[in-house]
Amino acid sequence: MKLFQRGSLKRRLVWQLLALQYAILTALTAYLVMQLIRADLGGQYMDTDAIEVIGRAIQRLPDGRLSLADNAEMRKLKEDAPNIWFVARGASGELLSDGRMPDAYRSLVGVLGRISFSDIRDATPPYDLSAAVRSAETAAGPFTIIAGNGEMVGMTFVIVLLSQLLMIPILVLLALIALIAIPIIVSRAFSGLATVAAHAEQIDVDRRGARLSIDSIPTEVGPLVQAINGALQRLDEGYEQHQRFLSDAAHELRTPIAILQTRLEILEPGPIRTRLMLDANRIATLAEQLLDMQRLERTNDNFSDVDLGDLCQRIAADLAPLAIATGYELSLDIRQHGVSVTGDPGALGRAVTNLVQNAIEHAGRRGTITIRVERGGMIEVADEGPGIPDTERDNIFAPFYRLQPQDRGAGLGLNLVRDIVRRHGGEISVTTPPTGGACFRIVLPERDQIASPPGLTVNNSSKPNA
Repeated sequence: MKLFQRGSLKRRLVWQLLALQYAILTALTAYLVMQLIRADLGGQYMDTDAIEVIGRAIQRLPDGRLSLADNAEMRKLKEDAPNIWFVARGASGELLSDGRMPDAYRSLVGVLGRISFSDIRDATPPYDLSAAVRSAETAAGPFTIIAGNGEMVGMTFVIVLLSQLLMIPILVLLALIALIAIPIIVSRAFSGLATVAAHAEQIDVDRRGARLSIDSIPTEVGPLVQAINGALQRLDEGYEQHQRFLSDAAHELRTPIAILQTRLEILEPGPIRTRLMLDANRIATLAEQLLDMQRLERTNDNFSDVDLGDLCQRIAADLAPLAIATGYELSLDIRQHGVSVTGDPGALGRAVTNLVQNAIEHAGRRGTITIRVERGGMIEVADEGPGIPDTERDNIFAPFYRLQPQDRGAGLGLNLVRDIVRRHGGEISVTTPPTGGACFRIVLPERDQIASPPGLTVNNSSKPNA
């Protein structure tokens, strides 16, 4: 959480607290100033800047006598206060004076060295008895200086000036406290939210049932977290109902579909039988895809060693009758035997089956459909159909997406293939082979690879027996 990020809680607390502190301090200062002004007994103070000017002008001549330098500061002082007077007493008792000192202060000259600070306020105009005593370091050494009849300032001005001088460091201190302490306090108070946010990021469709903890968060945020947990509960229940419906519907469809396929197989060969078998197979595929959506929610408990060559050989044998009846040649090309991966045999089989069925459906009922197994955990399913445009190669894996609106099928097959491949840590891509058409390439993390004996090339490029 950044301090100055728009919408940040820290930012709002810092600036609002600063504004509140400034308002309270201003009101308190104004109240104190008013009280001090009301308590003022009258009279005026002498501006003590004059004593600093006098101290800088005191100098010692070569013969040891004290002298007052006739510099610009002294000329300006006497121009502003022509009746100013002063007496300066050194540490050894030597004196330097100028102007007419009132008789009331002459008795102080003898003890001036014992007085370090004093402000004497005259309450009666023309305030000629107002004076000030200050210690000063001069070029001739330390001196105590008493001066009067300089420029006068009212008590109100002094009070206001001092109050402002005091407010500035207090405001700076409050600002530092707000900028440093508040973010730390807020971070500690809301530290539990970071844990809750981390848990929330881990919740997705594959990890349902998780709920956010309210143990370490502030009470004020508790209702929000509880509301989120309630929403998650309702979403989980709705998702489970949806999954149960898909599973039940798919299971209920399998039996009548199997009966229909059996009855179609005993019909006399011909175009109508081929068409009906293709349609029945499409319905069976859709039912299996609905079951696949439910199966993919399971864990990886069924993972084992899978020989890709054996897997593809079984799939080619199962789908050869349908491919041949539809007008294709089905070729199995095992370029590397013993290519083994770790995975769910059933899920991987369904992925390859969906790719072959997709080729049967969309490759134009002509040419050869090739299933190829290569080293590196690679399976390719290629056809010689119209192919897939480059601009559509990312879209075809989206659920319910079809290249043409009139295409048959629900648009789930390729999406399920991608999900199965990704759950096995692999990748799927689409290329265009030299012979044209489309080539779907699956690459899975290979577990074992048993090399063929030297000099032996395996290329089972044949039409599998039904």
